[in-house]
Amino acid sequence: MLLAIDVGNTNIVVALFNDDGGIHAQWRIATHRYQTADEFMLTLEGLFRLKGIAYGSVTHAIAASVVPMLNGTVKEAVKKLCHVMCRMVGDESLPIDMPVDLRNPQELGADRLVNAFAARETFGPNLIVLDLGTATTFDVVDMRGHYVGGIIAPGPNISLKALHDAAAKLPSVNFAKPRDGVVGKDTVGAMQSGIYYGYACMIGGLIEKLRADMGEPTVLATGGLATLIMDEVKSIQHHVPDLTMQGLWMIHKAAA
Repeated sequence: MLLAIDVGNTNIVVALFNDDGGIHAQWRIATHRYQTADEFMLTLEGLFRLKGIAYGSVTHAIAASVVPMLNGTVKEAVKKLCHVMCRMVGDESLPIDMPVDLRNPQELGADRLVNAFAARETFGPNLIVLDLGTATTFDVVDMRGHYVGGIIAPGPNISLKALHDAAAKLPSVNFAKPRDGVVGKDTVGAMQSGIYYGYACMIGGLIEKLRADMGEPTVLATGGLATLIMDEVKSIQHHVPDLTMQGLWMIHKAAA
């Protein structure tokens, strides 16, 4: 089996793939930036034990990380537990067949590259890939299949936290569609309206601006918050919740 790990700023997603590419098991755990390799190994060990999975069944491992301080932690933990080398997206030993047309290609986050690659392999070129997580990102793949750039904005939860932290009378609220519609009937409703409908308008507006330069691109969304906004942004055509994990599987197979 392939062990695939996506290290995000908020969560780490761990998945085990069968040889045919089907997901055998998948978990989402909180990201702790200062955990040791031994601590992460014990976490993996517990997840495997819950599903009755033998560590020796893992024959390959791959990871994408946007938290550089955890890269070595992940590699060492996988080596100790499964006795296999974990290849990281960005390593020279793991080539990815996607030209990156940026001034500094090294700036591109591993998750964004993996998402763009998986989307191109699934839907073809000329794409807008929206990822709603800690940050809200748009990644653009042109007609040649090249990654050509994107957009980064704060995620909804970061914006809500900033409001709460900066204004003494504003409470901490969750990102959700407000029950009263656009006009909030209380402080919580007003905050939720501002973030929910504000983000929906921002996302829809940016997609239209990108479309003006791209013709008729395919638009897809992924990320933990995508399901909350899909109904409001009609220009999103596809929801692919496991896009990053699918991309890690595709990259592993292509490099095998």
